[in-house]
Amino acid sequence: MPDFPTQVAQCHSYLLRFARLQLRNDTWAEDVVSDTVLAALARPQAFEGRSQLRTWLTGILKHKIVDALRLHHREVSASGGSEDDDAEPMDHMPFAADGHFAQMPSDWGNPEQDLRQRQFMAVLDACTEKLPPAQGRLFLMREWLELSSEEICKELDLTPTNLYVQLHRARLRLRECLELNWFARSHAA
Repeated sequence: MPDFPTQVAQCHSYLLRFARLQLRNDTWAEDVVSDTVLAALARPQAFEGRSQLRTWLTGILKHKIVDALRLHHREVSASGGSEDDDAEPMDHMPFAADGHFAQMPSDWGNPEQDLRQRQFMAVLDACTEKLPPAQGRLFLMREWLELSSEEICKELDLTPTNLYVQLHRARLRLRECLELNWFARSHAA
């Protein structure tokens, strides 16, 4: 089994990809990943093995990214808009007039149990990476970095309506991807 520094080094490309998606600046991304690796190597005893190493490192990276976003406030490029930006906000919404889903989602079984499985997390990670860059970034800022809607709108110069529409679209795409690549597969097995 590889030693701790080797295991940390093996996570470098994943961490860098995650940081680049959020910061949109290669130099800043490399800086936060370097800070993350240094923090992990400085205190290897802090990793207690209660999660995967990559998950633990991503937790450290998450805080480094939030610090970098705040430090470089308003310098982060909000480029990478999708072709859907000009669409009407209520277009393509799968809701009936009464506000409920027009088509009920397929049965997902026991989501808490599935969420704990490494395979599910790998599929979720792959589905997140398939999102258009702008949607992926917004989704990760909100759900992984746990930034408030106000912080995201201020950081990316978005209106709350645009943010909510983009987050909704990202969640729908993730749902579709997960239904195709995880939940449909588990029903077939």
